[in-house]
Formats: sequence, structure tokens, C-alpha cells
Amino acid sequence: MAESKEFEYKGISITTELPGPEAKRIIDLDERYLVRSTKSLPIVAKRGRDVFIEDVDGNVFLDFSSGISVTNVGHVHPKVKRAVMEQLDKLWHFAGTDFYYEAQVNAAKAITEVTPGSFNKKVFFTNSGAESNEAAIKLAKGFNGRQQFVSFIGAFHGRTQGALSLTASKAVHKRGFFPTMPGVEHVPYPNPYRNPFGIDGYEEPDELTNRVLDYIEKFVFSTYLPPEDVSAFVVEPIQGEGGYIVPPMNFHKKLFKLASEHDILVIMDEVQTGFGRTGKFFASEHFGVEPEMISLAKSIASGIPMGAVVVHERLNFKYSGMHSNTYGGNLLASVASMETIKVMKEERLVENSAEVGSYFKKRLEELKEKYSSIGDVRGIGLMLAIDFVKDRRTKEPDPSIRDRVFLNCYHNGLISLPTGSSALRFIPPLTVKKDQVDMAIDAIDRAIKKSL
Repeated sequence: MAESKEFEYKGISITTELPGPEAKRIIDLDERYLVRSTKSLPIVAKRGRDVFIEDVDGNVFLDFSSGISVTNVGHVHPKVKRAVMEQLDKLWHFAGTDFYYEAQVNAAKAITEVTPGSFNKKVFFTNSGAESNEAAIKLAKGFNGRQQFVSFIGAFHGRTQGALSLTASKAVHKRGFFPTMPGVEHVPYPNPYRNPFGIDGYEEPDELTNRVLDYIEKFVFSTYLPPEDVSAFVVEPIQGEGGYIVPPMNFHKKLFKLASEHDILVIMDEVQTGFGRTGKFFASEHFGVEPEMISLAKSIASGIPMGAVVVHERLNFKYSGMHSNTYGGNLLASVASMETIKVMKEERLVENSAEVGSYFKKRLEELKEKYSSIGDVRGIGLMLAIDFVKDRRTKEPDPSIRDRVFLNCYHNGLISLPTGSSALRFIPPLTVKKDQVDMAIDAIDRAIKKSL
């Protein structure tokens, strides 16, 4: 399929004030007709190609947000587009929850083949990450009959009432929505930069892991939450909205061991970390664990709405009708997912994520050497963040400079996203090249300099 020349962007090109006049007009309409949500930047996108987004005023941005880690194969990948267009000519929807079609079966097979675990797996398709976690909750309860869960401080698992009960990254998410699903206990996540058990932020990795697990076992389980009542731990391999927190490498293995000792399931939320984002197909692979339940969404179908829960076959619903939906595994999403996985393999995008991610992290470390306001550079693969502080010794977060850098990056033509209390995250498409990383570093450098 021939691609239009206008999609072949060469670099950043800002030709109007930001936002431009047409963008302002549409933003005004948005405020008139849409319920208030979580808009971060006044970008009104018109079209995109690979790592670039063009707005309605003709400005071209380097997109290091990937639509919040969704367009991992780049915007409007020609092969994914072709697969969706071919399906559009055949059939759009026929409720794969009640009937059958081959595309859904093939998509499920492709997903089970790339997710970690040598056991037989089954897939339940959804439409979003929150919906995947809602389904995971019901799968866990349906399997072991237990009603309580343990999640982690800093976690983000969605904003629907069930998933919201697991979320603990920002108070605003829960303000005014009590009660959510009862039976969820939150425990500290092992944050190597800001140790949750001390003010100095320093802890040996093994000791930090042990402290978290001791807290769960010797305090939570021993005093008020009987482990035999816990259905599952719900955990992100790397915390996303909580600040791109990479735990000690031994944490997940030890958490899985603790769970196994009490016959507790582990739901691994790979919604943001999956599909090559961290330089492996799934972030849990870095930690040497094989989750029996993985919740997925975002990049699973390159922007066609889709989510999934992948489970060990033993965790299958006991009878028909326990859970369902209308659009899960939609025909367009199924073919997009299959083609996305195929593209990732053919173009070696997981390997590119590891290689270019390592280069990008090195360049961010150079900025840390240059600016004392950067307290930490963290992440794996192309899931990276810089954390702004008022003082490197105290590690006190500095959200004000983070917010200024975020806006200045936008005015320099770079799209990024805040995360946590004071971090700025960079999650470009996995197709990104080193010269485009250099382009981003230049924009970040100038943004920081202007923000001081």
C-alpha cells in the first residue's frame, strides 16, 4: 500500500505559536462538549507517522509518549493499517463473546505464544487496561473463592470502581468515590530511590525487598489480614503512573515465593510495560518470573482499543456466563493485534527497544551530570524517566520544575508525560532511532535550561 509523502516527516517543525489558532478553536469545543478528563497538553493531533505527530495547525512534534505507551510499532504502521483495512471490507463486529470467528482465536494463540510461561494458557479479551484488571479480579475470585487482595502503594490499575480499589498512585483518582470494592490492602512497593521505610532513601536491594516482604508477612498477614483469605497479589513489574519505579531485581521472585507458600495468586499488570516496552517482550521476563495471570492492553493492538487477561488454563472460569462483554476481541482489534506482534518480530523492535533504550538512558545520565535538579534517571528499555528534586541529598521532589520542563519540552516540539510526584517519562515508539533520541535530548536540555 503506497504511503503519502506528507507522512514522511524528517523532524520537529513548529511554525505557529502553541497552541495554534485551529488547535485553540478545537480545545474550546472540547471544553464545551466533553466531560473533564485528564488532558495533559494542548496538542490537537491531526495525523501521525512512526515517531511523529502533526497537529491541526501543521506543527510536527516528536512523540515520546506513544499515546501513553500504545503505538509501540509507531503511528499508522503500514502493515497494521493494511490488515485492519482488509478486515474492514469483510466484517467489523460479530460479538466474539457469544459467537465464533477465526481472527479472535488466532489473536489469542499469538498472544499466548509471546507471553512468559511454558504452561498452557487461555485469553479473555477486553477493551482496556482497567477492564482487563476487572476481569482478572473475577477470574481470581472465581478460581479460589477468596475475596481479598493485596496491592501496592504507588500502583495504577485503572479508574473503574473495582480496578480503582487497587490503584494507589494519586489521591485525586479516589477523591469522592468511596466506597470502591472492599477487601483491598495496600503495602509499600520497594522503591530503591525513595526507600519507603526511611528518610535517607538508601537501602541495599536485598534488604529493601526483605523489608517489604517482612512487612506483608509479619505485620499484615500476622495481625489483621489472614493470608488464607487473600485471593491475589496485584502488582506491576515496574510501576508506571507511580513514577516508573524499577524494584530490586529479586523482588518479584521473592513475592511469587511468598504467594506460593500461601496459595495466593499473582496478577501481573503489564498494561504499560508489555509488548517490548522494556527491551523484552514483557517486563516480568527481566525478573525471572512466569505469571499465571497477566493483564494487558495499550500496545496490544497498536491503538485499536483492546485489552486481555492471559491466564494459566487452570484458572479458567468454572462455568459459562461468569463474565463477558460485547466488544472484547473485536475483529478489527484481533487482526491489529496479530499484525502488531508479527511486525514486532519481523522488525526486531524488542531488540531495538533494548539497544536504543540503553543509549537513551546514557544520554539522560549526561543531563543528570549537567543539572543538579535531576535527582534520578531510571527505567529499562524505552520506559525511562528523570526525577526532579529540590536537593539531591534529601531527594525532596520538585514537581514545579518538572511541570515547567514538561511544558517547555512541548514548546520545543517534544511530547512527553509526567509521572509520579516529580518525574518526567519518555516512552517513544519502539521504532525510534538514535538520531531521534539525540533530537529529544536537545529539546529536553533546552527545556531544563529555560526552566531553571
